Amino acid sequence: MRRSITELFDIKYPIVQAGMIWNSGWRLASAVSNTGGLGLLGAGSMYPDVLREHILKCKKATDKPFGVNVPMLYPNLEEIIQIIIEEKVPIVFTSAGNPKTYTQHLKDHGVTVVHVVSSVKFALKAQEAGVDAVVAEGFEAGGHNGREETTTFTLIPMVKEQIEVPLIAAGGIADGKGMLAAMVLGADGVQVGSRFVASEESSAHRAFKKMVVDAQEGDTLLTLKELAPVRMLKNKFFDEVMDLYTKNPTKEQLVELLGRARAKRGMFEGDLEDGELEIGQIAGLIHDIKPAAQIVMGMVREYEEAKNELTSENLF
Repeated sequence: MRRSITELFDIKYPIVQAGMIWNSGWRLASAVSNTGGLGLLGAGSMYPDVLREHILKCKKATDKPFGVNVPMLYPNLEEIIQIIIEEKVPIVFTSAGNPKTYTQHLKDHGVTVVHVVSSVKFALKAQEAGVDAVVAEGFEAGGHNGREETTTFTLIPMVKEQIEVPLIAAGGIADGKGMLAAMVLGADGVQVGSRFVASEESSAHRAFKKMVVDAQEGDTLLTLKELAPVRMLKNKFFDEVMDLYTKNPTKEQLVELLGRARAKRGMFEGDLEDGELEIGQIAGLIHDIKPAAQIVMGMVREYEEAKNELTSENLF
């Protein structure tokens, strides 16, 4: 029998805060965990020694479970995994790589392992690798994304039909109604990213948070598929990418334009013109910046209200 997400992670609510680069430090992760969800540190934007510092601070800030998100396309991977094991982090979410690489190694050290996928094919590969749960992330999600452009509402029931391990839905979920919809389609829990970017505890620059709040429908687009697909807000850098595409660029030309530290410059340092501003389509539904605890409890309240409203209505 498949375990519930709350039982698997030893949390109160089936809400996972995504481990987003330049947004998910110890303040955000501990705040979410303290409120009953699962907070994740975003290792993708941390050098190994910085990650250890965030783990230690998170331990002091919460006595609840928390985890680390490890994008496997970044350097220092072996050292990051070793630090996670040394510091006895209970939960690891891996993404952007082969789940076979570290899943068994982590599980041998008592770590619960979850892998993020964007298709049924890779969900099955993750399950075969022995993961404890899968995050199925739809095309709507911010940051690095799948190439298939499969939406969350299409992806979740297709993955649910094929796998036996618990399933977490991600992409386009920012409130309790979205959470209920995902769970009706077969998800056992949800992973939320963009909504937590616009939180008080997020380590993102205040200017970026405000741009997220001000975003409207259609202000994001998935691009740079030849490198690593990424959904981001439209700005001067985005326009330069689109202009380069009109010239049928080589992969090397795209790499040259992207350069280094674009995401840090945009999301962490607040360069809204030349930075890479990663966020999901759901930004158009985010209208304020508030504490993470209020976001979690608001989602729980909205979920219950939406559920009660549906069950109290006679639709047929």
